[in-house]
Amino acid sequence: MQLPPPRGPLSAWVIDHLRGTGTPSAHPAPGQVLDDDFQLALWCCYELHYRGFDDVAADAEWDPVLLAFRAELERPFTEWLSTLVKPEPSATEPVAVQLRRLIDADDGPSLAAYLHRHATREQFREFLLNRSVYQLKEADPHSYGIPRLDGAVKAALVEIQADEYGGGRAERMHAELFRTTMRWLDLDDTYGRYVPDVPGVTLALSNAMSLFALHSRWTGALLGHLAALEMTSTLPNRRYASGAARLGATEEQARYFTEHVEADAVHEQIAAHDLCGQYAEENPDAVPDILFGAACCLALDNLVAEHLLTAWNAGQEGQVAS
Repeated sequence: MQLPPPRGPLSAWVIDHLRGTGTPSAHPAPGQVLDDDFQLALWCCYELHYRGFDDVAADAEWDPVLLAFRAELERPFTEWLSTLVKPEPSATEPVAVQLRRLIDADDGPSLAAYLHRHATREQFREFLLNRSVYQLKEADPHSYGIPRLDGAVKAALVEIQADEYGGGRAERMHAELFRTTMRWLDLDDTYGRYVPDVPGVTLALSNAMSLFALHSRWTGALLGHLAALEMTSTLPNRRYASGAARLGATEEQARYFTEHVEADAVHEQIAAHDLCGQYAEENPDAVPDILFGAACCLALDNLVAEHLLTAWNAGQEGQVAS
């Protein structure tokens, strides 16, 4: 993957710095958090901790100048997330019950229902294009939590992640199944291919996962984020599968969705009880963070859905990603 083209002064500063073509002058001050430029700059910083860029030296991951810059972006990003969601933890209820109540109270727009019954092929294609930014590394951010855990909690996370990685079979890895679905609608399934095209809100969805993944301080939020994904997966993926079939997808081309219908029905219980529930018992002070991570997952997913549906209802098919 090559460095993406910049979208403003922040991402231009990061990209120039990584290429070694920048000047020693101070970087620009961070702007609006959901701005494409802000989120792309932060995404580039985070990506160094995953696969990096072919045109950037591997040791750039620990460049102190870039780490300091990333921290300056993370502060307003974290503050914005804290303003976006304000879950109210209970001191008496099990965390699994609190997670279920948080999810049941979510009243965001139903992107899955639209894709099930109404979406055109072009709209479904744009949905996949946007989702590819984090879906092609779907399990990787949450795997950062494994070395921070122990005992039954670690085992629960590994059990979930093992399924995400196909149980050791490359062709069954969920990211590979998603690639098959992308190719159905003639999308390029190269990792990171559509980062230059998606809006800041899509990058923010990915960046929140990385924020929680790369800071041990946010381990509880990382687990809550994963729990929210697993606990809200079964019905939407059943609808995605039906929508794909309506538009002509074969069983193999829709397998990414049908696989999640089956797997996440089991993962939901593991994530709520064995993962978050047990972690909360061992770390009672982490309950607010668990709920915060789950709430961020739901809120950001709703913002992406709102972005797509607003554009489609305005007849802007083909323009959503730009």
